[in-house]
Amino acid sequence: MEVQREPQCPVYRKCGGCQLQNLSYERQLQWKQDRCRKLLGQFGKIEPILGMEHPYHYRNKVQAAFAWDKRGGKIISGVYQSGTHWVVPVDSCLTEDKKADEIIVSVRKLLKAFKLRPYDEDTGRGLLRHVLVKRGFGTGELMVVLVTGTPVFTAKRHFVEELLKLHPEITTIVQNVNDTRTSMVLGRRESTLYGPGYITDILCGCKFRISPRSFYQINPVQTELLYGKAMEYAELSGTEKVLDAYCGIGTIGLVAAKSGAGSVLGVELNRDAVKDAITNARENGVKNIYFTCADAGEFMADAAIEGEHFDTVFLDPPRAGASEEFLGALCSLAPKKAVYISCNPETLARDLRFLQANHYKVQKIQPVDMFPHTQHIELVCLLSRL
Repeated sequence: MEVQREPQCPVYRKCGGCQLQNLSYERQLQWKQDRCRKLLGQFGKIEPILGMEHPYHYRNKVQAAFAWDKRGGKIISGVYQSGTHWVVPVDSCLTEDKKADEIIVSVRKLLKAFKLRPYDEDTGRGLLRHVLVKRGFGTGELMVVLVTGTPVFTAKRHFVEELLKLHPEITTIVQNVNDTRTSMVLGRRESTLYGPGYITDILCGCKFRISPRSFYQINPVQTELLYGKAMEYAELSGTEKVLDAYCGIGTIGLVAAKSGAGSVLGVELNRDAVKDAITNARENGVKNIYFTCADAGEFMADAAIEGEHFDTVFLDPPRAGASEEFLGALCSLAPKKAVYISCNPETLARDLRFLQANHYKVQKIQPVDMFPHTQHIELVCLLSRL
């Protein structure tokens, strides 16, 4: 088995995004399996990690920062060097969708042609801060989001026309305005410059509407495996009352609703995501799912006080894991099963210790390689109430 190798990416050492690219893919999977076993082996058997057949160009969402290279006297675009705000120039990335990378290079060339400047973080002047491209792998639809530091966009119409000439496959273009000194990519204001302002994609047999600020899994190939395993663990028989906490645009909940749940309630704090979730349910003709805009932990705590009952809870928290308040509310609600989807084995271990101390037993743990060449690991874990 090949272990070490020379990284294929020329900016591997500067970028820091693909920490494991110096290992063969087989060795990367072994490293991740060992890490899961070390962090989570105390809870039971760790199933063999599910890897990718073709672990390249899997990212359906690509974002690039734009800057002015004072030394070279030119516009550059790429990624922030790990832990800094220095932009590492990148034209193509082994993990990103090829078409998205091509579009970003075209935008950079058009900036020069239109004599437009990238945003300067120090002075707060300039136009373009970031470009975000989202692609529906199932539909081929393409969204381009131009993140500007000001709403004033000179020659906006002509810029869009030229970009569409270069890439007629683009289905929508959105201008997002982020005029605050922040590390956040997207601002709150946006206007549609071309197309409907969103794209759709197909995942696990469901159609999803994706807007610029929607959360949507980045690797659709592995997401199918991940969600398939989550449904297998849930063993839905047609009668279960299901809660989808952190539901986002309704991906997990809709898959559960079509996979045998009696009814599903999705809870999400982001109002834009809830609107997309309601639209997604309607577009898919799913009538046994409902959504509410609320903090999932507070909702569960109130539901427990009111004596509401759920058979199964799906939870897919951010990298920081679930808060102790959330986990306490989950235990108070006392569902028979909890299916925990995690993107961080360290916080998962912490949360499992809490749940194990509060009448839950870990039944199964399945790692999935959602982000090849990086240290990130996605897992799905089944817990049952004692």
